Amino acid sequence: MDLWQLHIFVSVVEKKSFSRASEQIHLSQPTVSTHIKELEAHFQCRLLDRLGKVTEPTRAGEILYDYAKRMLALKQETQSAMLDFLGHTKGQLIIGGSTIPAGYILPRMMGAFKIAFPDVSIHMTVGDTGQITRAVKDGELELGVVGAKINDPDIVQEKLIEDEMKLVVPSGHEWADRDSVTCKALLSQPFIAREQGSGTWETVIASMDKAGIDVSRLEPAVTMGNSVSVIQGILNNVGISILSTIAVTEELARGRLHALSVEDLDLSRHFYLTLSRKRTRSPICEKFIHFLKEQV
Repeated sequence: MDLWQLHIFVSVVEKKSFSRASEQIHLSQPTVSTHIKELEAHFQCRLLDRLGKVTEPTRAGEILYDYAKRMLALKQETQSAMLDFLGHTKGQLIIGGSTIPAGYILPRMMGAFKIAFPDVSIHMTVGDTGQITRAVKDGELELGVVGAKINDPDIVQEKLIEDEMKLVVPSGHEWADRDSVTCKALLSQPFIAREQGSGTWETVIASMDKAGIDVSRLEPAVTMGNSVSVIQGILNNVGISILSTIAVTEELARGRLHALSVEDLDLSRHFYLTLSRKRTRSPICEKFIHFLKEQV
């Protein structure tokens, strides 16, 4: 068994296919199959099941996958540490962000970081707050930036950027000339809700609960999975919604959307730098964290 074989095995598991894995790692499919057979011979058990067009790990394969991911991450961490010691910042950084940070905050930071450290490659995953936090906890991501506070002893969070959310309506809406509306008025309008796990939606619910308003009294016209969809829904008169002003800056400037305050609702929040309490961070990750804090 060697790390290259483990890399191939992880690729097959994640791609759920020998052929897709072979394309990803630029090997022939027979070569990939040979490496997997050698691993199975080494451990004396079947590691993968071919179920029609899909390949799934056996129980033994699931165990190996978890350890293989850790070993490959440790290899990357070791290489980064030695290069850092020698004064060369080079390697890979895997990060994640919930919708707003991934769409509007992290790309700007990544661009500036790449200018400072051109030999670092960055891979960014996008998901809701819950998905990103779980990936950080599981070691799939070194860090995340999300829009809600998480109650998990294995997660460490630090306020990174303050955000303001507002009620957003299309330019032709009856409230487009107002600066604010009451909570009671909000309940009379078709509303675009966000999916469970959204940091934005969790903040809205918490604010309404604090104001003594039953969120179930809203009239959800539809539930959407990300801010981009919500914005398009508002523009196309599906309903109105509460969004981060960061996400609608361009549409507000063009006059296509209008943002209002909602009386008695505290819609301020923070985006949180999210890290694993137990996992050791690579030197590149530490540099990126320091860079983030300097930039904001």
